[in-house]
Amino acid sequence: MNKSFKEFLITAEPLNVEILSSLLWELNIDGISEEINCIKVFTHDQSINESNIRDALDQLKKNNLIRNYEVQENVLYEKNWNEEWEKSREVIRITERILIKPTFKQYGPQPNEIVITLDPKMSFGTGDHPTTKICINFLEKNITPKMKVLDVGSGTAILSIVAAKLGASKVIAFDIDEWSFENGSENIKLNRVSEIVEVRMCELIDIKENDFDLIVANIQRNILIDLSEGLRNKLNKEGILILSGLLESDREEIISKYSSMGFNEIELMKIEDWIGIVMKKKE
Repeated sequence: MNKSFKEFLITAEPLNVEILSSLLWELNIDGISEEINCIKVFTHDQSINESNIRDALDQLKKNNLIRNYEVQENVLYEKNWNEEWEKSREVIRITERILIKPTFKQYGPQPNEIVITLDPKMSFGTGDHPTTKICINFLEKNITPKMKVLDVGSGTAILSIVAAKLGASKVIAFDIDEWSFENGSENIKLNRVSEIVEVRMCELIDIKENDFDLIVANIQRNILIDLSEGLRNKLNKEGILILSGLLESDREEIISKYSSMGFNEIELMKIEDWIGIVMKKKE
C-alpha cells in the first residue's frame, strides 16, 4: 500500500506568504510550496487536520493580519506525489556550475558542471525552494577538499550530495523522518556518492562524531534555536555554520541566539522572503 500524506491548499486575503509560512511552520509539517494564488502545505502527520490549520489562521485573522481565508484538505499518496512532481519539473540551474535534474529528464552536462539527479518522493528538498538554493550557493563558496560535513535535517539529502560533489571527503546526513531516510539513501546511490555520504535516521544528540569542518542546517527557526548549543559543540574551532529555512523576520532572533553561543555572522543571502546565514565561531 502506498504511503499517504496530506496536502492543504490555503488561500488568504492578503496572501502574505511570509506571515502564513512563519505561522504554519509551527505545526508538524514537512513542506510549504508557494503557488500563484495559494500556498500548499504538506505533512505526513495524520493527526494534523483542517481544524488545526483553521485554528492557526484564525489567530492571524484575530490579529488583523488577514481578512479572510479558505482551506482545502486533500489526501495524496506517494505515487500521486511523484506524478504531480514529474508533470511540473524541469532541470533547475542553481548556480553557474550546479544543476538539479529529475531522474526522468535527460541533460548533457557541460565541462565543469555538477549535475545532481533527484527522485523526490515524499521529502521536500527538490531544489525549487529558495532556502535550498541559498544553501547550495553557500556550499559552493565554502566547501574545500577533504572537508568533514554534517547535514542537519537532510530530507532528500540534496545538500549532502552537493557537498560530496564539491569535494567533501566525509558527509553525515541525518533526519528524524523515515521517508527522508529512505529517499535520501536512494538519492545518495543515484548520485554515486555512497562512499562519501552516510544517511542516518536519528537526532543530533545521537551523532557521536564531532570536529566537523562545516555544518549545514536548512530547517525551521525553532529547531535551529533548540539545536544551537549542540551545533556549536559539533563544529571545530575554524568551522563554518550555514543556517537556513529562515524568513527575514527570523534573522534578529537567530543572530541574537547564535551570537550568545559564540558565533559571528559572516554572510547573509536573501531570495524572496527567505534568508540564509553563514556563521563562524568568534576568535
